[in-house]
Amino acid sequence: MKNLKFLGFAAFTILVAACGQQKEGTDAEVSEAKEVAEVNTSESFSINKEESQITWIGSKPTGKHNGTIPIASGDIAVEGNEVVGGTIVINVAEIDNEDLKEDPESHGKLVSHLKSEDFFDAENHPTAEFVITSVAPYSKEDSVKVKEEFDTQYKPASAKEHMVASPTHKVTGNLSMRGKTLSVSFPAHVKVQDDKVIAKAKFNIDRSLWGLQYGNEADVVDKAKDKFIYNTVNVGFDIVAGK
Repeated sequence: MKNLKFLGFAAFTILVAACGQQKEGTDAEVSEAKEVAEVNTSESFSINKEESQITWIGSKPTGKHNGTIPIASGDIAVEGNEVVGGTIVINVAEIDNEDLKEDPESHGKLVSHLKSEDFFDAENHPTAEFVITSVAPYSKEDSVKVKEEFDTQYKPASAKEHMVASPTHKVTGNLSMRGKTLSVSFPAHVKVQDDKVIAKAKFNIDRSLWGLQYGNEADVVDKAKDKFIYNTVNVGFDIVAGK
């Protein structure tokens, strides 16, 4: 049996919420980063970068943008037919937009802005990382919290509207972006079969908790002027890994 250690570092001290409690105003459960335990596993599956990706949808009162972020590398730890750990490295420097592909000028401006210090600061933080800390069977008690959004035609899809159909597991892990690490928990559909791990998840996060503050809706006094970007981002994980 192999002994695989997935980034076994001590818990980060992040001043966001009392340990284990959900941060107000978010859909995925967000709390202090958790300690990543050493994982004993018989198998390690490498993430297929061509078949895996992260998706995102950003919203503002006047419209939405959607796109992808490629996977740089990663491994999923499996014991029997259960996922017990793993690390996903996300290539933020290659973030892309899909809805403006036919308008190269607007597409280029948006992608450059997303990579800038206003958002991901890709020059200083070219990758993000998600490290699994626990995977448990999904139950009715794991239902997501829905944030009340300012009502416009293009408000973000709620967590219940956006979440993956028929979740099988609740996945918890440390998400690091822009040098900040927080623990997030969300429903996912996870399947281990035929020498493959297939995992899909859709959840909402508050971008401002990781320092993506541009157009922060909390700073807008008069929302009727539509001069803000919703803090809620719809996120999707589509992961395929094999031996």
